[in-house]
Amino acid sequence: MLMKEYRICMPLTVDEYRIGQLYMISKHSCEQSGGGEGVEVVRNEPDVHPQHGTGQVTEKRIYLCSKLPSWAKTFVPRIFYVTEKAWNFYPYTITGVCVSFLPRFSIRIETRFENNNGNNDNVFGDKPTTAENVSFLDILSDPIPEKHYKESEDLSLWHSSKTGRGPLESSWRDDSKPIMCSYKRVQCSFEVYGLQTRTEDFIHRNIRDILLVGHRQAVAWIDEWHGMSLEEVRDYERAMQEKTNTKVKSSQTNTVPPAASRPTFSRSISMTDAESLKKMGVTTVDMCNPPSSSLPPTPIRLNSTPE
Repeated sequence: MLMKEYRICMPLTVDEYRIGQLYMISKHSCEQSGGGEGVEVVRNEPDVHPQHGTGQVTEKRIYLCSKLPSWAKTFVPRIFYVTEKAWNFYPYTITGVCVSFLPRFSIRIETRFENNNGNNDNVFGDKPTTAENVSFLDILSDPIPEKHYKESEDLSLWHSSKTGRGPLESSWRDDSKPIMCSYKRVQCSFEVYGLQTRTEDFIHRNIRDILLVGHRQAVAWIDEWHGMSLEEVRDYERAMQEKTNTKVKSSQTNTVPPAASRPTFSRSISMTDAESLKKMGVTTVDMCNPPSSSLPPTPIRLNSTPE
């Protein structure tokens, strides 16, 4: 299992980011959906946990086969999705990711938000993350994939007319007021001999890119969401989810062959897939089904059958 802690600072307060995060995720998901791929929201409703109190539970299906590396596509169905479940008890969240046909695979992300510049070395309260596993991500200077770059989201050029913040300069993390940090402890595991290291490294590289792009957008779009109430941003979230789901389903209808001519992928692994996995030294196990009313166990074990 490969575990890393990412720390991403932003020139916002924790209260502001609660609104900005919901706005950013909804808008970003809609922008990235189309052509048969994207994010379909299956469930998004209030939830109560005995330890963390009132919050929100969200379940999404993320269709992204074309984004896989070429070596992974050799044993991945042409059409598949990742299931992501998130329990949001702001300022603490837990996210679990399950791939429908891959056994012995798990991703678990814990997040805490604090009003500081990333200087809390034991933010989760159990034990500090070792220094070599802590990575500070700089939304100003760290590179992102060229396809995701937009001049309007370049924080060295950005200026907020509503708040007067920006542009960011090289010392912004020490000088900015307000300042907050998103602490993310990410555990990923793919226990398949010969593929584990390459797969886990691939996952962390993509998580890094997603975190950088998303947090840059939350800041760059501040004039679109700043001043919205939680109720208003939830209304926006519902509207964008309907739009996104429609885009994903419409694209799949137009691009996927008729049901009779394409293979069916169910929650269980097929005999052919089972034989292929045996050759890789994998023993298939039953599909996990974590209860929707509770937090996922640690670590989440995600077996056969991703926001």
